[in-house]
Amino acid sequence: MTLQSSVRKIYQGVADRRQMYRLFDRHAQRPNRWENDDSALFAGEWFEIARAEHDYMLDLLPPLWMREEMFALREFLTESVTSVFYTLRIDSRTRHFHAYCDLSQPRSPVEMRDAIINRESWPVKAITHEERLEHIWSATHDEYRGYAGDRFPPEYRGKRTLLVYGPGRTELKHLDDLTDDEILAKLPVHLRHLPIRAAA
Repeated sequence: MTLQSSVRKIYQGVADRRQMYRLFDRHAQRPNRWENDDSALFAGEWFEIARAEHDYMLDLLPPLWMREEMFALREFLTESVTSVFYTLRIDSRTRHFHAYCDLSQPRSPVEMRDAIINRESWPVKAITHEERLEHIWSATHDEYRGYAGDRFPPEYRGKRTLLVYGPGRTELKHLDDLTDDEILAKLPVHLRHLPIRAAA
């Protein structure tokens, strides 16, 4: 399975409660689920939520810890990765975010906070190529996404796949192999024409 390692925005827009729960485990179909340490798969993922969802999660269980602008969930997703929720002031607006932080790295919640503020402070509304792919993966229903299995060559196994529809065909493709036209077709209309920005 392809493991992620960088900080990455995985959903464009503000996730409602249903979307938030879907995004919590958007890798539910990963092979050998629970048999491996999947920390690298989740650590670094973040998305925006509404205040109601932030407050709901704060009231759900006593936090593991709480600081001025963030709190961590007591229940860990993996051995060292847990949810951290943020309330951040960005461009004179108070906004709320969820991120998976690896607490085996003590500065990860602070570094995540800084990365979110940096990303959300871009002067021009834009989206990176990687963010387009992550949004597509996050927004696609489980029945239409998965991981490459035994029918793929060994070097492709475990990589993320999507069903792609074209004239007279349905094809299972690796997420990273989508063409520009296929990416545009899978993005919601309001994201299609945003300029592509190179990842920092």
